[in-house]
Amino acid sequence: MTALVIVVLAACLALPGWAFVRDPRGVRLVGGALTVAWAAAIVATLFDGRVDGETTQDVLVLFALLLAVAGGAVVTAAAFLVIDQGRTEVGGEPPRIQAAGQVLRGGAWIGALERFAVFGALAARWPEGVAIVLAVKGLGRYPELRTGASAGTAERFIIGTMVSVIWASGCVYVALAPYVLPLTAL
Repeated sequence: MTALVIVVLAACLALPGWAFVRDPRGVRLVGGALTVAWAAAIVATLFDGRVDGETTQDVLVLFALLLAVAGGAVVTAAAFLVIDQGRTEVGGEPPRIQAAGQVLRGGAWIGALERFAVFGALAARWPEGVAIVLAVKGLGRYPELRTGASAGTAERFIIGTMVSVIWASGCVYVALAPYVLPLTAL
């Protein structure tokens, strides 16, 4: 039950955070809070086990999906802010990885769709679907990665993808692990 409460509260923070928080300090604050809530929900899942009732389980899955999609956007943005923080190239130019964000247009929406697809594939117990999602994303971004318009483009692509996939996987774990994995060994 603790995991359910944490996930619902985190999803309620993630939705307005994704839509309205644009200030870097706000993104860091909301991203940090979501990361702490995400980790707490994973720990709570280890010790709490299943939630009671089918409807309650459905609510947990729904809010975990919302947290995966909306929360992942804020956490990924916060990760890039931390990475880019205080770094300047020679001549005062922005860092390569920060400049690469201009090359990878549409990244926020692609990331949201990626997290949705990863959540769906893992929730359906079809981990191969994650490989398909990553392959489609890689092929779709290949022209931008190949041209090398910015030296940090590939790094930004890899970091964003890894943060998104790890975040979505953790959200699926919180929602479904007590129903799929035997927790008696813990």
